Amino acid sequence: MPLSPVDVVSPAFERMKRQLFNPFRWGQWFRLALVGFLAGEIGQSGGGTAGIPFNLGASFPRPNKFQVPSPGGEPFFFVAILIGVLLIAIVAVLLTYVGSRMRFVLFDAVVEGECRIRDSWGRRGAPAFRYFVFQILFALTGFISVAALIGLPILAALTGGLFQNASQHIVLLVLGGIVVGGLFLMLLFTLVLVQVLTKDFVVPQMALEDVSVSDGWSRLWSFLKADKVGYAGYIGMKIVLRIAASIVLGIMGFIALLLILIPFGGIGLIGVLAGRAAGLEWNPLTIAIAIVFGTLAVLALILLGALISVPAVVFFPAYSMYFFAERYPPLHALLYPRAPEPDLSSPSIP
Repeated sequence: MPLSPVDVVSPAFERMKRQLFNPFRWGQWFRLALVGFLAGEIGQSGGGTAGIPFNLGASFPRPNKFQVPSPGGEPFFFVAILIGVLLIAIVAVLLTYVGSRMRFVLFDAVVEGECRIRDSWGRRGAPAFRYFVFQILFALTGFISVAALIGLPILAALTGGLFQNASQHIVLLVLGGIVVGGLFLMLLFTLVLVQVLTKDFVVPQMALEDVSVSDGWSRLWSFLKADKVGYAGYIGMKIVLRIAASIVLGIMGFIALLLILIPFGGIGLIGVLAGRAAGLEWNPLTIAIAIVFGTLAVLALILLGALISVPAVVFFPAYSMYFFAERYPPLHALLYPRAPEPDLSSPSIP
């Protein structure tokens, strides 16, 4: 009988301990932090310093002389906006592609117990590209679905004059808002669920059998119908584990953040006070310097969160693998390799 979602916690935890601490290697830790961050596993683990509010700009001098010039309706302003949107879209697509490749690198790292980025990157090109195409199409589908779900009711309310006489249609507007809000939450849950199931159970099939996303989902759908209770328990258990990991990693990230802010915050405060004493004000040069230091600070926090989240980066994929291995023989053969049989053909020596 397949292991329950609770039973696979222990082997996943043991694999995480073996890979990270037996023995402990800084190189392995840094590579897994990089792979986990680019694969999007860190954000799902609630890791590190995410969500910790801080404000380092309260002591900076207020702008009193330098002001951003008004665009005045010039076409260059709109061209700059279009270029900015285009650059953001290009960066998003590139990050999605790299994340798709890193998802397979992370799969290999957990299965093999060793993170070899270059080797996995070269071996998993074809399935990773198919997964990348799926993610792009899935993102577009989700965006269109959300836009239609929210935009169509608003358009209907506008054309029907409900907003012009809102006081006379308050009950209809409230009920409509509740219905649309409920449908939006259901749609959001469905989109997240499809993404998680694809990442956890379709990617292993693509890696081991080089199948397409649709073929992997077709097989997964048969698994879901055959074991509804098991997969429902897996989703529930994973939510509980994510919450627990977010709490633990959040506490660790907060402590690490305090340890970093004590020395570096003092240096920053000295720099601000020295700038004020020298009469520095906001101008293109000081703004550029502030942007550079702010970017370095954000990158340092991201690195800190990634390093703290490495145990979760290994544990959660391992948890998914051990659960799925009980239902998917090719993965079971990798996680539970058979001992080599003795060679009986060679003559024994008396």
